[in-house]
Amino acid sequence: MKLFPFLRPLLEFTVAVCAIVFGLRFITGFFTQASRVYRPTFLRQFYLLFWPLLCMSVGLPFLVSFLYLGTLSAYELVLLVALASVILGFSVPALILHAQYYARNLHTTLVFDPKQNKLEVYEGRQLVPFARRDLVRVEYVTCRSKRAFWSNYNFLRLHLASGQILTLTSLLTNLEPVAEFLRNSSLERRQRWACFL
Repeated sequence: MKLFPFLRPLLEFTVAVCAIVFGLRFITGFFTQASRVYRPTFLRQFYLLFWPLLCMSVGLPFLVSFLYLGTLSAYELVLLVALASVILGFSVPALILHAQYYARNLHTTLVFDPKQNKLEVYEGRQLVPFARRDLVRVEYVTCRSKRAFWSNYNFLRLHLASGQILTLTSLLTNLEPVAEFLRNSSLERRQRWACFL
């Protein structure tokens, strides 16, 4: 551990910040109503990225061994390549999906209240006007596997009569209630290995 003396304080700081954030979120959860306005938030992103980042943080220190490539035996090299492929194979698809969803919905706001029959989408501060009758087709794309790190990444595409397509990603919120709300609007459910846009 002498090789990385800065890792311990960095990990302690990260754990302390996470504990404070979740503690405050837990306490304030008692005093706030359920939100009906959804944007990409830190906690939602942390929820989606927790397992991929944990996998990367556990595995990457071992991958530093690639720096000593000339001194490794064939057996060690095979193990190192296998470990690298597992770490990157589990983490990289989720990180790519997260980057795509973040780029798509960074400035998107979803207002969703099924009790009030309300579904509004804002791009920036501009409301995108549409009603249910304007929905030609709704695609709900989910992940086939429920155990992969990227299984929580899914999206809804709203095809409007005007030709405009609105894409709502799981970076905003859990989309299953929204899909259920739109079930009578020509909803098409699809499954993919990974829900790339």
